[in-house]
Amino acid sequence: MNPRRVVVEVSSTLRRTPLSAARTQKLVELTMSAEKVRDAMVSISFVGTRAIARLNRDYLDHAGPTDVISFGMKRDNSTSAVVGDIYICPEVAARNAKRLKISLRQELERLVVHGCLHVVGHDHPEGESRTSSPMWRKQETILARAR
Repeated sequence: MNPRRVVVEVSSTLRRTPLSAARTQKLVELTMSAEKVRDAMVSISFVGTRAIARLNRDYLDHAGPTDVISFGMKRDNSTSAVVGDIYICPEVAARNAKRLKISLRQELERLVVHGCLHVVGHDHPEGESRTSSPMWRKQETILARAR
């Protein structure tokens, strides 16, 4: 049996990293385990509003900052390694957290798991139905296990 190998790189362009690298790594590992991914290389970058807005414009043709953007390399099959980059904007996450009446930490944890699920290949509809999608339910199940 092959051992699980999940490599996580956490970086931040911000003065203070909003979620510890250890906690971020744990969330990535939990998500990969829940998805039965044995091999993965995932980078997570905490960035400011300018950087995320630029990524949003350049790669997704959307205007303005967003909370999370994920880029995953296409896998040959379900046993191929997962490789992806996730960018999270804590400033946008803070606004979301306030609106949702949850802590910034909870929202950042949700975005880490959410980004990982996108990298693995999951997607969700836009709009209100997003929170009742299979991906959202999977995300919330992983977060419940992480607590």
